[in-house]
Amino acid sequence: MPITAPRNENFGKLAAGYLFPVIGKKKKDYMEANPGAKLISLGIGDTTCPLPGPIADAMAAYAKGLGTLEGYEGYDPKSESVLQEKIAKVLYNDMVKPNEVFISDGSKCDLGRLQILFGQAATVAVQDPAYPVYVDSSVIFGRSAACDPTTKQYPGITYMPCTMDNGFFPDINLAKDSDIIVFCNPNNPTGACATRAQMESLVKFAKDNGKIILFDSAYAAFITDPDCPKSIYEIEGGREVAMESSSFSKLAGFTGVRLGWITCPEELKFADGTPVKQDLARIMSTLFNGAGSVAQAGGLAVLDNMEEVKAIVKYYGENAKLIRECLTECGITYFGGTNAPYTFAHFPGKDSWDMFDEILTKCEVVTTPGVGFGPAGQGYVRISAFGQRDNVIEACARLKKHFKKE
Repeated sequence: MPITAPRNENFGKLAAGYLFPVIGKKKKDYMEANPGAKLISLGIGDTTCPLPGPIADAMAAYAKGLGTLEGYEGYDPKSESVLQEKIAKVLYNDMVKPNEVFISDGSKCDLGRLQILFGQAATVAVQDPAYPVYVDSSVIFGRSAACDPTTKQYPGITYMPCTMDNGFFPDINLAKDSDIIVFCNPNNPTGACATRAQMESLVKFAKDNGKIILFDSAYAAFITDPDCPKSIYEIEGGREVAMESSSFSKLAGFTGVRLGWITCPEELKFADGTPVKQDLARIMSTLFNGAGSVAQAGGLAVLDNMEEVKAIVKYYGENAKLIRECLTECGITYFGGTNAPYTFAHFPGKDSWDMFDEILTKCEVVTTPGVGFGPAGQGYVRISAFGQRDNVIEACARLKKHFKKE
């Protein structure tokens, strides 16, 4: 008898493959055609620096302890409550309470899980360009129609363009008919970072219009400008309108270790008055079994060794400076790269994928096409600072050789 279980029809609405596997295939195809090529990847935002010794040692010691009767732990490791307390204190300066911190396996997973919180009819507004997970997860949960082949957008999702004309901070009023505003700061891919005044306008709009903000602060560690808040809870009223998703991935090089958190203040409520935190706790207990205890041991060590962690963040920031200087020498207009690890290089009148291919084949440097993050990214490529210094220097030399005008 034929299978009767129906497919989630929303998967059929998704456009071509997810951005980063497509880039991976292009790299693979190029290497197969050019076996001797020495590609340098400044594309996917994967960290490259080794973990500081105390952090790796803490995870190794904990893992070794699991092999003893005294050190073994299963579900609900004792570290979780301690980690909640340390995140609240070290990273939020007690702006949130420990019981408002939900430990997870990373921001990307959280952004998908958070979709479950909202009713089927809830509508979403996103920055454009933006991290593809925001849009793709919304489509999968039935918040849109199929992708429009002309606009490359999904009807039903509100796109808030972030362009050079608005300083890469969107017109928030476009979200007036949306229930949820997904906002990433510093922004991926543009590298733009909202000022305090801009964040205040975002929170005010949400309060005045009854919106919930899903605030992605995965790159907050890279903010150096004192006028740019690292958390939405630095803004008065932020606790009433926002959840914040963040991660140890870019803060501490945990892209493979996998550890993150969601903060959900007690003040945040649904339209019917139910505390959002109540339902989030149910999701995290029903559909998630907790972050790995070894990863949590590493997270505690991160928070105990912040100077070493910040030194690596600074190292990537210095890479971003080299990339900015390179683009300046090449006469290429760029944005970002100061309070973020990403620099957004502009090639007016050019197709993003064409520029990706040109840089790949002529410079043997992998970037990320801006249009892969949304239609407003057309004509840009994102260059990541997450590389080893010698590779960044060599990549810059290759870019100068190709683009620099004599």
